[in-house]
Amino acid sequence: MAFNFLSPVSDEVLAHNELLSPQALGKKLRIHSNQNGIPDLDNVKIAIIGVLENRNDVNYMGSDVQLDNIRKVLYNLFPGNWHTNLADLGDILKGDSVEDTYFALRTTINILLEKQIIPVILGGSQDLTYPNYRAYDGVLPMVNIVNVDSNFDLGDSALPIKNNSYLGKIILEQPYNLFNYSTVGYQTYFNSQDEIDLMEKLHFEAYRLGEVSNAINLVEPVMRDAHIVSVDLKSVKASELSSQQKFSPNGLDGKEICAIARYAGISNKVSSFGVYEYQHSKEDHVTAMLVAQMLWYFIEGVNCRVHEDPLNDAINYQKFSVLIDDDELIFYKSIKTGRWWIEIPFLPEVNNKLKKHTLLPCMHEDYKEATQGKTPERWYKAYRKNSF
Repeated sequence: MAFNFLSPVSDEVLAHNELLSPQALGKKLRIHSNQNGIPDLDNVKIAIIGVLENRNDVNYMGSDVQLDNIRKVLYNLFPGNWHTNLADLGDILKGDSVEDTYFALRTTINILLEKQIIPVILGGSQDLTYPNYRAYDGVLPMVNIVNVDSNFDLGDSALPIKNNSYLGKIILEQPYNLFNYSTVGYQTYFNSQDEIDLMEKLHFEAYRLGEVSNAINLVEPVMRDAHIVSVDLKSVKASELSSQQKFSPNGLDGKEICAIARYAGISNKVSSFGVYEYQHSKEDHVTAMLVAQMLWYFIEGVNCRVHEDPLNDAINYQKFSVLIDDDELIFYKSIKTGRWWIEIPFLPEVNNKLKKHTLLPCMHEDYKEATQGKTPERWYKAYRKNSF
């Protein structure tokens, strides 16, 4: 397998790793090094990739991306009772152009996806979500993206791609593989009313910061339906981060962002996870520690995955039917995990995107609302998208 675009983990990080406890996570990783080259990826489930690209940051001032502090902290953590094999494949360096970096990342992720290895991407500016998405061309017919961010990142698609406008390019560029886009933790004052209206018009999902902070568990069904999860560190409030990283006094706290990372890991669908907009700071390692803990919780989640398929394994699920006006809503509850789904029916008379019955993850609260005559908003949006 060729990973020609990857640079090995730095000797400084490897030297640090040599001094760690034999039980530390760094001792359990298969690491790309100058001495040993690309590690054997047989039976590897998760592979870390750094991407040292930030030239499409709207605030780019010539600074470089440096990820060694994150690796040092991550390697120093202790793994849980995990059964998955992990690798650190090193970094993709800046190409001669940003498009070269995009090509390298897209190619690398595509190889990992074909091997059923989950890439964990560390960046770099969040426009790297775009080549991550394009890596799914030919892998999945339709892709769901969840963006944990204070902004929608819609931008003006007529302008060159930037870290605050990559979504416009994802929506409008062929092939059209995007099925759903969800933003978790957005803050209204950072988004224009036109953008908010467009999200609604496209039947995309958006969860305000207050909603998420008041009920963090509403993120779980959103993540359960995602293939790509992209986290912008600007979604985290300034008091949780180093001085170089501070963006807004309001945002997700450390426990919330780690819970979100764990929800992403638990999802059976999530096949790539990225953390972006990291700003290296020599004097303060708090942000590096937070990112390392987010990765730890994502890996923990992957190790706790439980395969569930209510449509093909009826014996392990309870089925509930609720009538609302002329609609019959079908809910399923897992006996094993207590998780809920709602059925999105196939409509033969319309140009249905998925051409089959599909299950939309939901919460118990959605079922309770349905019994009171209220159609769950997630069902309505998914039904509308599925009917176009």
